Amino acid sequence: MAEGPHFRTTMDFAYGVARELAPGVMRLVANNPGPFTFKGTNTYLVGRGDDLVLIDPGPEDAAHRDAILATIGRRRLRHILITHTHRDHVDGLPALIDATGASTAGFGRRAKQPGVRRISASGGEYVDLDFVPDVRLGQGDRLAGDGWAFTALHTPGHAPDHLSFELEGTGVLFSGDHVMGWNTSVIAPPEGSMADYMRSLELLGERAGRDRVYLPGHGGRVEEPQRLVKAFLLHRRMREQAILDCIRSGTNTVKAIVPAIYRGLDPKLTNAASLSVLAHVEHLIARGLVRCDSPLSADRALSAV
Repeated sequence: MAEGPHFRTTMDFAYGVARELAPGVMRLVANNPGPFTFKGTNTYLVGRGDDLVLIDPGPEDAAHRDAILATIGRRRLRHILITHTHRDHVDGLPALIDATGASTAGFGRRAKQPGVRRISASGGEYVDLDFVPDVRLGQGDRLAGDGWAFTALHTPGHAPDHLSFELEGTGVLFSGDHVMGWNTSVIAPPEGSMADYMRSLELLGERAGRDRVYLPGHGGRVEEPQRLVKAFLLHRRMREQAILDCIRSGTNTVKAIVPAIYRGLDPKLTNAASLSVLAHVEHLIARGLVRCDSPLSADRALSAV
């Protein structure tokens, strides 16, 4: 298999310390490192005047919240923008709203089974809840204030409610978990959709010349973002072809395909890898290239069409 995208696994940061990444853009990294969060969840504060906007409050962590509030200081936090409602990005939201009175803005999410405990791709347990933002944002919607303006891009795939945010006039795009420089995004059915993810990458690919740098939900800034978007598209297409080749050669269940595709995989990532293969198989079925005669699961036999 050809070499995949080049990942950048270095990051200049310190927990609890705000770092300026662009004029009027500060980053704080939550102390929740792990195989799915890298060094931790990035929280961004945007604005050079008295009114600030925050992107992704991160996990429920008192030290991270205190660092956010110290960085805000005497200024006012006007809005909290949410890229998507995965726990590592929004668990700290209620306490931050209580402390600041800020309004929320995001795509919004209707829980499939409200109140039911579910397991994430990383193995963590959470309660399925609705998210109803004060300001609903969809593709092309704009949110503006004193000295700043954002345009929302709907970039589903990693999550159906995922938004990326263009900071107008700066060449900066906050890419959430859709495009990161340290690793590829986890696409985990049933909420994750490979077809949506590929279309969202193509959407960003059409923005050549508009975005100078991506500031992601985890990891450091992404320079030359168009090059990385193209590399991710190629990587996913090659991965899908490799999965199709496995099925054609008789390695015809998701459980059997995972070790054939992901050699030397960290056991902690086996579940995420299985879900990624499942997402690719769903896409292959939708494209009419693979058939499954019973409800799709890791053990069901697949056949090439």
